[in-house]
Amino acid sequence: MYPQILNHIKKYVQLEAHEEQLLCETLQVIRLKKKQYLLEPGKHCQGNYFVLKGCLRQYFVNTKLNEQIIQFGLENWWITDQDSLLSKQPSNCFIQALEESEVLLLTEKSRLMLFERIPKLQAYFLAMMQKAFVASQRRIGFIFNMNDEERYRHFAKLFPDFLQRVPQYMLASYLGFTPQFMSRLRAKKI
Repeated sequence: MYPQILNHIKKYVQLEAHEEQLLCETLQVIRLKKKQYLLEPGKHCQGNYFVLKGCLRQYFVNTKLNEQIIQFGLENWWITDQDSLLSKQPSNCFIQALEESEVLLLTEKSRLMLFERIPKLQAYFLAMMQKAFVASQRRIGFIFNMNDEERYRHFAKLFPDFLQRVPQYMLASYLGFTPQFMSRLRAKKI
């Protein structure tokens, strides 16, 4: 059994013991070394990944050959390439471990089977998708409505521990400014 994911699910829906067992039987543990890739462009995303331990990043390389971070995945967060899953097309992005990490893979085939056998999981995944969508909308709003310094301060206030786990150039990419600007901000001790 995987208490970490079961406790996360219990925040949204209540599963019966046999449903928990079925879910756990479908999950696959994947251990990643620091800098190891879970997904690379040209490969199909296998499913949804629940982070048990560690930190991952999802990013693409833009036309200027700069890495653009789409999202991070920390403990008790889900990370995946929804576009690859939904379109059944190869991914255009990377998912990479920033630390030694452990994730649970719920393949797309297993997820669909579980939806038939445990309909309550649909409500859970709907809640996860809604939360992810809201987070994306907020991030876009912050990028358009705040200047770089305000965005950094806001993020630092919301996630102070996160700042210590992620290299500054990656945080700059995620927040939408240059590593040079990040260095100037840090020098000001903001």
